[in-house]
Formats: sequence, structure tokens, C-alpha cells
Amino acid sequence: MSPDSVAAWATGVGIGLLSVMVVWLVGSRVIALVLEPPLGPSLALAGAVVVGAVAAAISGRQLSKRLADERRRDARHRS
Repeated sequence: MSPDSVAAWATGVGIGLLSVMVVWLVGSRVIALVLEPPLGPSLALAGAVVVGAVAAAISGRQLSKRLADERRRDARHRS
């Protein structure tokens, strides 16, 4: 794995963590209107973790794929 690929996946993880924070904050407020305190925040956290993991996987994959495509394109132009 090249350093650029590692950086792409690290960026994807950062996007996922940002998604966790936003979904947890908003979800906790919305669910608190409907459910009692022990259950509401727990469901908001669980939902946020799922959304964050999906966002990290999708972002990391897209960035890594874009990087690989750019490398292939540069290799063709050099030859």
C-alpha cells in the first residue's frame, strides 16, 4: 500500500468520524423528543456509529480508487 493510498483511507476515516459527530448530535436531539434518556442517546450513538462506518468505507474507497485512476492515467502519458 502506497503512502498516497494510506492518506486516502485516513481521509475517509476522518470523514467518517465527522459523520459520527454530526449524526450523533442531531440524532440525539431528535430522538430525545420521542424516547426516554437511557434509550434515546444509546440509539443515537448506535445509529451514528453505523452511519460513520459506512461513510468512512465509501469515502476511503472512492478516494483510493480516484488515486489509482490518476496514477494509471499518469503512467500512460509518460510512456
